[in-house]
Amino acid sequence: MESQLTILLPIAAVWLAAGVVADGLPRLLNTRALHRRTGWLLALTLTGTALTAAVLGGGLFDAGTAPVDQAAAGLTLAAGPALVATLCSVRRIRRLRAGAGAFASAPATPAPHGLRAAAAHPLVGLPLQVTALATVPALIAAAGTDLGADPGVTGPAITVGALAVAVIAVRHALRHNRFAERARPAAARSTRTAGALHV
Repeated sequence: MESQLTILLPIAAVWLAAGVVADGLPRLLNTRALHRRTGWLLALTLTGTALTAAVLGGGLFDAGTAPVDQAAAGLTLAAGPALVATLCSVRRIRRLRAGAGAFASAPATPAPHGLRAAAAHPLVGLPLQVTALATVPALIAAAGTDLGADPGVTGPAITVGALAVAVIAVRHALRHNRFAERARPAAARSTRTAGALHV
């Protein structure tokens, strides 16, 4: 039980750290900080993906009762979000890092609203945070509490998890829309506002 927890804790910690770093990206005010943090985020995401894949792969090749097998069984819920993070988030983080790196000659340059809107895109932070959330049941099971054993607990736990994912998704969408609105040219915004006033 303890060795299973020892395997899962670093994975959960890496995904949690990635989710926290991703959440803070849109709040960064200069391109130098954005470039540095996207580098951290890329490293954390790739590390989390590698660790998750290693444990899941170990569980597939050795189906038994070893700690790695039990950890792999617990991580099956996190496999989907981790795959989305690998396919979608990594590509967006790389593009964001390249965009921030274009201002390397002027490190004190304020981060453009377009870059901050890209950093706030739901596909940057949402898969990472959902993956971190999906590791929680595995940690709880490894600590000795089986959520699936009691139907009276399983239903509410699934509901709470689904609500948490929905809240995180709505928060990301609203924040992205706010930054995307700021990134639009002022002339386009004023024309749209004037048109709305004439109607």
